[in-house]
Amino acid sequence: MEQVIIIGAGPCGLAAAVECKRAGIDPLLIEKGPLVNSIYRYPTYMIFHSTPELLEIGDIPFTTANEKPTRLEALNYYRLVASRNDLRVRCYETVTAAERTEGGFRLTTVDRFQAVKTYECRRLIIATGYFDNPNRLGVPGEDLPKVSSFYKEAHPYSGMKVAVVGGNNSAVDAALELERAGADVTVICRKPQLSDHVKAWTRPVFESMVQKGRIRILYEATVQAITEREVLVRQGENTLTLENDFIFSLIGFRPDRSLLHALGGKTDPESGVPVHDPETMETNVPGLYIAGVIASGHHANAIFIENGRFHGKLIARHLAGQLRSEG
Repeated sequence: MEQVIIIGAGPCGLAAAVECKRAGIDPLLIEKGPLVNSIYRYPTYMIFHSTPELLEIGDIPFTTANEKPTRLEALNYYRLVASRNDLRVRCYETVTAAERTEGGFRLTTVDRFQAVKTYECRRLIIATGYFDNPNRLGVPGEDLPKVSSFYKEAHPYSGMKVAVVGGNNSAVDAALELERAGADVTVICRKPQLSDHVKAWTRPVFESMVQKGRIRILYEATVQAITEREVLVRQGENTLTLENDFIFSLIGFRPDRSLLHALGGKTDPESGVPVHDPETMETNVPGLYIAGVIASGHHANAIFIENGRFHGKLIARHLAGQLRSEG
């Protein structure tokens, strides 16, 4: 019987684990991928929008020679946090089922060798993030091998005709990298302009590439269908057929709340926010807590590492009081 199990070893899950240890609780973390899997899956050469101090957890300084840290620096940093705090993390182990018990919760997992395991705990924290659940286009051909919701790097697409679906930072950054690597890039944006959230230092570079004809962008356009060699795009009254080798569908992600709902956790129908006490992060299910982006509603981008990292302190303070009262 574990005192506390944390599902998810991303930055917010790690932050919760560090705060629990400070409160005298040694939690077990279960992560279906590697440590901070979401950051590992970011584009190889990605640079964070945030300054390093906004990504720090556990009062361990995040040092970098640059104004904005890179993906590689973040991976190094969060490994350091886990090591310094001697966190118990079971990587490559997926929680497949969760149920409430008289004494708390029971989890069923499967590891990378397909071995099934069972864990029991008195308190449970869900910090599963959202990066494994990309939004879908909902069109024929979306499951073809040439379509991906995860962009890593540009080199494999040199000389290829590549469509990038989206209008936010991930789409703009990918389009610029792909163009520099020699890809023929078309951006398909459903809105009449790029998102207001596109970085101020990136937007003019992208717009310059469009004006020079080095990147093509279709505004107020949507993908209608995808075939092996083409992509059909609807723009106004016109349907365009574009030659195409690869597609990156970079239209955002959504939290996976299946475990939360399986345990009886409720969600506000209007906002999409899970029912919880913002002072403790405890849900409507006693002993069940949420941390990180899973606490957001329909607008998942309302919670990032910068603010989700503080959920751990709220949870740990409440947990310590609860467990002390129980003896």
